[in-house]
Amino acid sequence: MDTKNLKLFLNLAESLHFGRASEMSHLSVSALSRNIMQLEDNLGVKLFERNNRSVTLTKAGKDFITYAKDAINQWDIIRASLQENSHTLSGELSVYCSVTASYSFLYDILSNFRLKYPQIEIKLHTGDSEHALSKTLSGSEDITMGALPDKLPQGVVFQSIASSELLFIAPRENHRLIYLANEQRIAQLQQNWQQIPMILSEQGIARKMANDWFDKLQVSPKIYAQVAGNEAIVSMVSLGFGIGIVPKIVLMNSPLKDTVTIVTPPNKLPDFNIGLFTLEKKLKNPLVAAFWELEA
Repeated sequence: MDTKNLKLFLNLAESLHFGRASEMSHLSVSALSRNIMQLEDNLGVKLFERNNRSVTLTKAGKDFITYAKDAINQWDIIRASLQENSHTLSGELSVYCSVTASYSFLYDILSNFRLKYPQIEIKLHTGDSEHALSKTLSGSEDITMGALPDKLPQGVVFQSIASSELLFIAPRENHRLIYLANEQRIAQLQQNWQQIPMILSEQGIARKMANDWFDKLQVSPKIYAQVAGNEAIVSMVSLGFGIGIVPKIVLMNSPLKDTVTIVTPPNKLPDFNIGLFTLEKKLKNPLVAAFWELEA
């Protein structure tokens, strides 16, 4: 059974952009378009409305998403369960994490996994860790790595592998910003932090923790920039644009770590839990279960 076109459909349904979907699929835009048209011909319906500006799902396309996910998952499960009789697991497993996580945590995990299951092919995709949970929920990735939210969505399971502090960082050469951020008296602290340009994540766990921190301090932060990706925050801070909030694990692995300094206001930000996500139903897939159990 060839599930390739189903996977291409899901990539395009997630991104709604032929360029991004072709990169995710490792195909040219024209090849992706041909495969989608072939799938539509086989089904006898249009799955997407497209023009020069946009791509949108049709009603049939929206309905087809559930089938495509279930069909791929069921095929992976039956194929892997049949292989269990030969005691050799093979197939494809998709994993998503940030660039920092790929060499901070995933290198050792994948090294051990490859030694035990050399015939399982790992498809590693990297990007902003804040997208890990959404990619798990969409079913576009088998395993993702990210920070544990306050509440897990229904049907998602999490396995912790590490924790990391959230740190305030300032440009090393900007003594005024360092002084303002380190001021210990609460009255002055509140006044000072309203003067400090902040560089924060657009969304996600770190942004929520930052918002909670400012709320407790009763401060409306002066936001200079909101960016995607913690590595970009370190870069902007190192250039002197303001103070940022990043996980310690990101800072310690950044090539720019010597250009910034950690500041220590009296109220510390909480640590956050880093780990693996998958859908509970995907654990029925022996390939996913093998990866999951290796880290248990």
